[in-house]
Amino acid sequence: MAADEPADEAESGRSARTGALWADVRIDPIEIALPGAVGYTLRAYRPSGEIAKPDADRNSVADLDDFDAAAAAVARRRRASDEDEISDEEEVEAAFEPDQTDDEVEGDEDLADDQVLEDHEEDEEEEDVEEEVPVFLGRNNRLYLFHSPEKLVEFVRSGAEHDLSQLDTWAPLVKRVGSDDIVPLDDDSYELDLVVENLRGGPDAWEPRLILKAGELARDLGYALRMEPVLVALATGSPLDDLDEALRAAEAGGVGSFFAKRRLRKIPAQQSSLAWRTLIGKISAIADWRD
Repeated sequence: MAADEPADEAESGRSARTGALWADVRIDPIEIALPGAVGYTLRAYRPSGEIAKPDADRNSVADLDDFDAAAAAVARRRRASDEDEISDEEEVEAAFEPDQTDDEVEGDEDLADDQVLEDHEEDEEEEDVEEEVPVFLGRNNRLYLFHSPEKLVEFVRSGAEHDLSQLDTWAPLVKRVGSDDIVPLDDDSYELDLVVENLRGGPDAWEPRLILKAGELARDLGYALRMEPVLVALATGSPLDDLDEALRAAEAGGVGSFFAKRRLRKIPAQQSSLAWRTLIGKISAIADWRD
């Protein structure tokens, strides 16, 4: 195991001590590139019952707590496209299936009933599991950003109140963290400043990882900071969510990627770039540069 550590460190850019620190406190440093500036901040995921809800008087959005956490891409999990919607490849397969006999149809109906029962039982089990939700370094629906790791650590040690100070692992982090520990992993680095220009280039130029990561961060921020316009713009079935799903399917390969690439060519680049420019503007507006 020890022989693998140097390779792991080289890949992540972190020392073993730094990796252990973030694993212990279950908080991560993240890097966000916005138009005009790059900032560092912190993010954690916790069960929703452990996180205090923002002051409702400061929210311009009513009843946002009713938003499903999974729809906000909480805990970086995304559900597959709606199970009730038949995929393109399934439609093709159905077109070539021979007509079924009455006995076969009856058998399929029995299987469908069994599946409905199983799905219902699974849904009940999922309801018993508390979803993890994102919480960021910030306060009053503002995201605290810092131009350098040193300034971020200086703030962490300042004793100032913020949304992360409620976490049970915050005090150990304050004692242990140093500026050399602010090393975001690649998955926690977001280049929002490149998204609009990339989308303008059209489907052949689109970089799935760039756009999908931007969507993950935007959903997290939208949920944690109660940004209703962001959640609505990225909600299931929205044009930007359709773009995400097509990009994800195209990257997955296989038969589905053929249909996904065809879907991508039908998505207007201009509309997508304008929508993302609006979202990035809203994210920039809630950024509070503390240094």
